[in-house]
Amino acid sequence: MRPGDARVIYEVLVEVRLRPGIADPQGATIERALPALDFTGVGTVRVGKAIRLTVEAGDEDGAREVATAVADRLLANPVIEDSAVTVLGVADAAARIGATP
Repeated sequence: MRPGDARVIYEVLVEVRLRPGIADPQGATIERALPALDFTGVGTVRVGKAIRLTVEAGDEDGAREVATAVADRLLANPVIEDSAVTVLGVADAAARIGATP
């Protein structure tokens, strides 16, 4: 990015989940409780985490690149977790509060 290029604040969703084959005790507990609550036909429950953040970047690809780096270096344990990054779009005014100008 060159000085003077326009930057936009994007809202991004990072989803972190256990890799296939890694035991998920929280998911198993939820799955066992479902029939007792009359939920039938629901299964294969896996628990993860969703992190929403804003990223200032020149375009969506730049926002995705930064969020992916954050996920890889901080949000997910690469030994047992995978992450997926979704750029939701340009952040609304409420999400911009506290953002750097």
